[in-house]
Amino acid sequence: MPLSMGKVSQVTPSNERPDGKGQKLSDRVYGDIVDRIIQREFGEGERLPSEEQLASHYGVSRPIVREALARLRDDALIRSQRGAGSFVQRRPDRAMLEFAPLESLADIQRCFEFRIAVETEAARLAAIKATEEERVALTQALALLEQRIRDNALGVDADFNFHLSIAHATHNRFFSDTLLSLKSAITYGQNMARGLGLRRPEHHVPEVQVEHRAIHDAILAEDAERAAFCMQHHLSSSRRRVFEG
Repeated sequence: MPLSMGKVSQVTPSNERPDGKGQKLSDRVYGDIVDRIIQREFGEGERLPSEEQLASHYGVSRPIVREALARLRDDALIRSQRGAGSFVQRRPDRAMLEFAPLESLADIQRCFEFRIAVETEAARLAAIKATEEERVALTQALALLEQRIRDNALGVDADFNFHLSIAHATHNRFFSDTLLSLKSAITYGQNMARGLGLRRPEHHVPEVQVEHRAIHDAILAEDAERAAFCMQHHLSSSRRRVFEG
């Protein structure tokens, strides 16, 4: 499939970061393909150009293209079929661009990846180590989050505090210190996910709260493996919901 050069300029083939913003070349490829899917240049079910064509279009190496395509697969935006290429699986909601510029999407997704790794273990440890006082704090954090939802508010502050209360309950300050150091990045992604969720509250909001309560209940039941599973499921689902159409 031929590619029009469109609005994206070619970049110098290199593994170096291309500009002062520190954006990787694969992030630029990733963001532009997301945009083309949103704009229907690549329609649902349509085959994407080959790796070779994409590499030529963007002026990058094929490994960089593969990295971008792998992230698109992780986001369930495309599917790959051996010997046939990659196909658009779904189109994200155009409204997502009201909450985040394209160049930030890759970092939002990386933040979710990092949180899955860190907070899954935090939930496991919290189920084992939480004191009665910390369990009460977690229940209060969940109640505040539910109140924000009843008020039809974004509730990003309450969402972050719920996760922070779990980190505190690990009795390892590095979990809470890590979340606090990443607060701006985490709340940026939460704001996007929750903002989009309020546009489709009929399934998004109940789904999110069921996930939060499942984490809460597993920790209070001292079920470490269940708590870890519920946290991993919640954060993976949050990442998926960013790209729901």
